[in-house]
Amino acid sequence: MGIISFFKEAGEKLFGAKETEAAAQAPDPAAAQARLAELNAAAGAAIRKYIDTQNLAAEGLKVEYDGATQTVTVSGTAPDQATKEKIVLCCGNVQGVAKVNDLLAVAQAAPESRFHLVEKGDTLSAIAKKMYGNANAYMKIFEANQPMLKHPDKIYPGQLLRIPE
Repeated sequence: MGIISFFKEAGEKLFGAKETEAAAQAPDPAAAQARLAELNAAAGAAIRKYIDTQNLAAEGLKVEYDGATQTVTVSGTAPDQATKEKIVLCCGNVQGVAKVNDLLAVAQAAPESRFHLVEKGDTLSAIAKKMYGNANAYMKIFEANQPMLKHPDKIYPGQLLRIPE
């Protein structure tokens, strides 16, 4: 997948994104580097913990955060394409993350899903109508984004969703 862009102001609040951003721009380079490394490690650990709470696993999963660029780099080997895409979405749908550098491999190759950036006023039914021509296919999108989505009515602007074929 490579580099995927996300809306950094939307998503799960897992770490102090503003604090990390401020540390990256601090005037004292030595102190800034030490503090930024500490905050980056904490942010990467928080994102990894979030992935784990979603019961998504990948062999050798590694999650790193760079506060200077608001980029998460994720690597390892996912068991299948759906798990890979869900891990990437877990990394990107986090407040303070602007990009995900996807270095994940897949044990069982399959076609990639399409993605949809949720806009104000979107519903899963409206997205399903647009993508599949059938508003009643919204459950297919909901199920493709579980466990991150807890309810079909709980989506928000700036969120990136998997749209399976």
